[in-house]
Amino acid sequence: MKKILLIIYLFFSLIAFSQNEQLAQNYFEKGEFEKAIISYEELLKNQPSNSFYFQKLIESNQQLQRYDVAEKLIQDRLDKYRQPSILVELGYNFQLKKDASRSKKYYDQAVEKIKENPSNVYAIASAFEKKVLLEYALQSYKLAVSIEPKMNFNYQMAVLYGQSGKTDLMIETFLDESFSNPNSTIMIQNQLSRFMGEDVEGSFNASLRKSLLLRAQKNQDLFWNQFLSWFFVQQKEYSKAFIQEKAIYRRDPDSFSNIVNLAQLALEENEEETAQEIFGFVLENTRDQDLQILANYYLMEAKIKKAPEKNYPAIKSELDLLVKKFGITPYSLQLQILQAHYTTFNMKNPEEGKAILKRTLELPLNKYQTADVKMELADILLYEEKFNQALIYYSQIEEDLKNDPVGHEASLKAGKTSYFKTDFEWALKQFKELKSASTQLIANDALELFLLINDNTVADSTQVGLKKFARGDYLLYQNKNKEALEQFQSILKEYKGQEIEDETLLRIGQTYQKMGDFTSALANFQSIIDNHKDGIYIDEALFFSAEIYSDLKDTEKAKALYEQILFNHEDSIYFIDARKKFRQLRGDASL
Repeated sequence: MKKILLIIYLFFSLIAFSQNEQLAQNYFEKGEFEKAIISYEELLKNQPSNSFYFQKLIESNQQLQRYDVAEKLIQDRLDKYRQPSILVELGYNFQLKKDASRSKKYYDQAVEKIKENPSNVYAIASAFEKKVLLEYALQSYKLAVSIEPKMNFNYQMAVLYGQSGKTDLMIETFLDESFSNPNSTIMIQNQLSRFMGEDVEGSFNASLRKSLLLRAQKNQDLFWNQFLSWFFVQQKEYSKAFIQEKAIYRRDPDSFSNIVNLAQLALEENEEETAQEIFGFVLENTRDQDLQILANYYLMEAKIKKAPEKNYPAIKSELDLLVKKFGITPYSLQLQILQAHYTTFNMKNPEEGKAILKRTLELPLNKYQTADVKMELADILLYEEKFNQALIYYSQIEEDLKNDPVGHEASLKAGKTSYFKTDFEWALKQFKELKSASTQLIANDALELFLLINDNTVADSTQVGLKKFARGDYLLYQNKNKEALEQFQSILKEYKGQEIEDETLLRIGQTYQKMGDFTSALANFQSIIDNHKDGIYIDEALFFSAEIYSDLKDTEKAKALYEQILFNHEDSIYFIDARKKFRQLRGDASL
């Protein structure tokens, strides 16, 4: 019984102590430093050696400008525990009192303690870093290494150089450390990528690039080719990354994984030519059937994307031959799905597309492969306006792959199906749930459609215009671009000056762009820029116009449009791409 009572007492004591700690922290965070002092003094009575409580007690007194009280507390602790890092606290207290000479005296004493025992550097340098005394922290690390060369603080010193604005020293120190200790490379690349992302002027990226190229020239180690490939990928310069990956492969032809990953990244960023070049290289250099299937799949996908209608039959024959060559097996699954999709959406033969997929579903597939086939089957049923049947398949995928990106994609497509059939209430509910999806593309698509339905329902409770707009989007889904264009143009005439006008101009512009009529596309985007400056589609009109001018090699017009996004639309989902492309056109990438 005594043991049970003791356990209960200790349990409640622990809870009470935890609550007191939280209370003290709350006082401190709210700026109620008088109360924080009382609470931390009480906590220190129970745990006198607790450095966190002591630190908060000192900071509370310093916030109230009780520097003499803080000095006595620090001195007493130094006398009691003899911890060298407390000298930093004492020096900092004098710094707050504007007593520079005494402050320096204690900082120097702390550094001298490293000479007595180099291991003291860990606590002392850390104390300097917490006080943002970066030069003293660097001095501490350098001194420790000079006394004990086996110590290594390259990573810590590089971070400090970066915080001090000495980015060239940071780059060199990080690269030295990465080469001598490859296990730290990912951590170092994470640090470098942060600076790369914040480099508005491009000077940091240019310095890092220059340093990597010099090291690759001086030292033929593949490590630098790998690092350069990583750098170019961060810059989205995939063709330059490919040059490095080819150099790596020729000296170490064991794996294509990095090259294939690079090609897939290039495709995701719409760098089709680079992706085609990479996959062509794969096909020339591998006998691995899985890789051959993968490369052929992506090459055919790229070819389909740009093919004029007159080439459709030839592409159909090429696809059929590839499926025949590799066989009807789970390994050629993606080729079979592509064959079904092309047969339906390009050759306008959904019955054959469904037959291909139903044959595929008889293969021994895992749940993700089954989901891929069902997704395409649902897409074809949607193409045929068999909305309810399509929803059944999308729902099956959602149920089988809950909280999975594939399940979220099925949810998005189910929402679009409801939108196409003008069941806006249900579509709105699904898009609202998907706005916070983990996959950014799905979240962005869901948000765009949510705003489209919501805004136009508020503006027109009858939803007549929205229904016509949904029909136009459905025709685009069916790849019936001319019919879709006619639909959107009729909406534009009927609803001129109303809420739906800017969305309609955007769709017309996108449709013309898809059809290769860039002059008409630019005219519609320009109408948004001129007449809907405060609308939610202005950044898209600017970006799509810039993309067209960039493709047409009109660099100055493209730069001016990208620049408008950078200055006026920092919250745009196109901001990062616009910044990268603006820099490329300005010439930063060739520095």
